[in-house]
Amino acid sequence: MKVLDKLFKLKEHKTDIKTEIIAGITTFMTMAYILAVNPNILSEAGMDRGAVFTATALTAMLATLIMAFMANYPFVLAPGMGLNAYFTYTVVMNMGYTWQEALAAVLVEGVIFIILSLTNVREAIFNAIPLNLKHAVTVGIGLYIAFIGLQNADIVVDSSTLVTVFSFKQSVANGTFSSQGICVVLALIGILLTAGLMVKKVKGGILWGILGTWVLGMICQLTGLYVPNAELGCYSLFPDFGSGISVPSLEPIFFKMDFSNFLSLDFLVVIFAFLFVDLFDTLGTLMGVASKADLLDKDGKLPRIKGALMADAIGTTTGAMLGTSTVTTFVESAAGAAEGGRTGLTALTSALLFGISLVLSPIFLAIPGFATAPALVMVGFLMMTSITKIDFSDYTEAIPAFIAIMAMPFMYSISEGIAMGVISYVVINMIGGKFKKISPLMYILAVLFVLKYILI
Repeated sequence: MKVLDKLFKLKEHKTDIKTEIIAGITTFMTMAYILAVNPNILSEAGMDRGAVFTATALTAMLATLIMAFMANYPFVLAPGMGLNAYFTYTVVMNMGYTWQEALAAVLVEGVIFIILSLTNVREAIFNAIPLNLKHAVTVGIGLYIAFIGLQNADIVVDSSTLVTVFSFKQSVANGTFSSQGICVVLALIGILLTAGLMVKKVKGGILWGILGTWVLGMICQLTGLYVPNAELGCYSLFPDFGSGISVPSLEPIFFKMDFSNFLSLDFLVVIFAFLFVDLFDTLGTLMGVASKADLLDKDGKLPRIKGALMADAIGTTTGAMLGTSTVTTFVESAAGAAEGGRTGLTALTSALLFGISLVLSPIFLAIPGFATAPALVMVGFLMMTSITKIDFSDYTEAIPAFIAIMAMPFMYSISEGIAMGVISYVVINMIGGKFKKISPLMYILAVLFVLKYILI
């Protein structure tokens, strides 16, 4: 125990082993879905689903271990959502590249990230963004992940007005209430349950909320209230060990990069797109979670950020070699921070669980979206509280902050929220005649973001 305290500086960060372990379990539970979703998405590009599962778990474990020991932060990494969809649906299916060529682009992007991290470019970008905008990123991420939670539970669904609330009446009429409708009911109960545990200040309240909602779902399945229906995305809530315990081989996708189109203009555009989204998704997550966990210093900088950025860069490079898409710091890390996670012990716990998932995958793959949704909604609430730190008396600070907050959930992207925030910050402060207030790097970033929208 003393070794852990010394290694992760628990007393210095005003935390303890129990808190960190609970935080690590919570973060893992909220993002375990990636173990199922990433193989499903990449398999549509022609990759072996079982091999991608193994690559996903191994990459997440490795990158998160690097975060734990190199940076001592409670951030957890894995192949990123959005980036895997871009890999499959845009690069492979729309642009016509093979998945081997797409992996080559991911590898090149990872190497570029390592260079940028070693040369302090990524750190400089993080430090250049104003403090009010960093608080806005925290709030925007809160709304973004709460929105994801509501979608995962089908509380919010697609409609002619883009989104709307789930229709219980229509579900009953279609005869699908026992599958979809009960999931929505359980998610709503889970939100109230998790909120009640937080009000009562129960240690590990978010984790207990996930487990409690899952158990309620199991009871509903046993009593016939919940009926699994694979066509609707509603699966059995009980782990299935019918196929035994085994780890799928990496052989079909291991080290299969293809650099034959490396020098083509389109290939360079693909690399830049991966680079842009990963860079600003990671920086945004680090800003948001670090701010909420009070890990930023008085100047809004993140100590030991180089280690955190290197974990992302090495994870992406290694992931491409193993056979998976770009690795990034997961926004669900905020769930662990909300539980009190402050050090690398939180990340270490999550990393070990990713390792265990290789042989106990049926347990983790059985965790339903409606059980993790309440955690994401409640974490969204906790991150929303950072809005009180934004200076709304100064419109040159407040309006860009509002634009960044609004863009993240509405554009469904952390990186787009940062882009909109930076562009508006520079333009609005120039209109206000506050040219000296804007750092040179912010001018450069604003120009690059504008060019990105014009050229890509």
